[in-house]
Amino acid sequence: MKIQNPSVSPGRRVWLRFRQSRRGYWSLIIFSVLFVLSLGAELISNDKPLAVRYNGQILFPIFTTYSEKAFGGDFETPADYLDPFIQDQFRKDGNWAIYPLNHYRFDTLNYFAKAPNPAPPSAQNWLGTDDRGRDVFARLLYGFRISVLFGLALTITGVILGMLTGAIQGYFAGKVDLFFQRFMEIWGSMPELYLLIIFASIFQPSLGLLLVLLSLFGWMGLSDYVRADFLRNRNLDYVQAARALGLSNGQIIWRHVLPNSLTPVVTFLPFRMSAAILALTSLDFLGLGVPPNTPSLGELLAQGKNNLDAWWIATSTFVVLTATLLLLTNIGDALRNALDVRRAA
Repeated sequence: MKIQNPSVSPGRRVWLRFRQSRRGYWSLIIFSVLFVLSLGAELISNDKPLAVRYNGQILFPIFTTYSEKAFGGDFETPADYLDPFIQDQFRKDGNWAIYPLNHYRFDTLNYFAKAPNPAPPSAQNWLGTDDRGRDVFARLLYGFRISVLFGLALTITGVILGMLTGAIQGYFAGKVDLFFQRFMEIWGSMPELYLLIIFASIFQPSLGLLLVLLSLFGWMGLSDYVRADFLRNRNLDYVQAARALGLSNGQIIWRHVLPNSLTPVVTFLPFRMSAAILALTSLDFLGLGVPPNTPSLGELLAQGKNNLDAWWIATSTFVVLTATLLLLTNIGDALRNALDVRRAA
């Protein structure tokens, strides 16, 4: 085993070990790029131009809603920028329009499409359309963003609750640990899917409701790992020394024990995100997830099941979902190896 350079900080050594895993390192880069691009989905895939010059005026339809009259139409209704009449107006001398790469939003209905829906991939719709005529690429892009943001939110709440409960159990042990263990056994035995079905029938489906319900159960796995680390660390010499110096329990937990118990927390993050994305997709597939018009990978998979002849719907969604989970799994494996202190830097 190589002798580690003592001048290199522990965080730097973890990063160097992480970079040694090329699969995990490039998975992190690819996933980060895809996520950043999805955050700007409105600039990539939208039915409104980014900027327009019309009759000497510079307008920004992507930020402001203009009526059809603003571009020579007859009605006060919002302008439909897929309308051939509006597009002809922008082609006149002195006028121009800058469109996003894809000319459709996730909920855009192209009333001027030439092919019946669902339509196969074409120059106008790169990945085809779904059974309502909405662009599949746009729904995948927006759906990917919602899935990742939901996974991040669920992961953060699970980490906070898991660290809190695990730290209390492991540090105080005894009756406190016994009480929490019995509570978790009872709480974990509750039928989570049945609760989701019941609440979905009572309340309007929403991401907020899903986040709350899944957060109630998503913390227990991490709590056990943090508890085990705290049980091991609570009796070590540095903790005994901190008690002898008169530090409070909160200070010992926050400043000393917790920083030395973060390995399972960091390793837990990518796998928890994968589980959250898969849970959202599964619930949407069953119709228990987000509202109907919300872009969702699960809803697209359900459409693919109901329209087997429209192979492009299920195939493209399956590729996006599989690639996302594979990238997160590679990142998690690389993190786990990087945090293994037995590995050389």
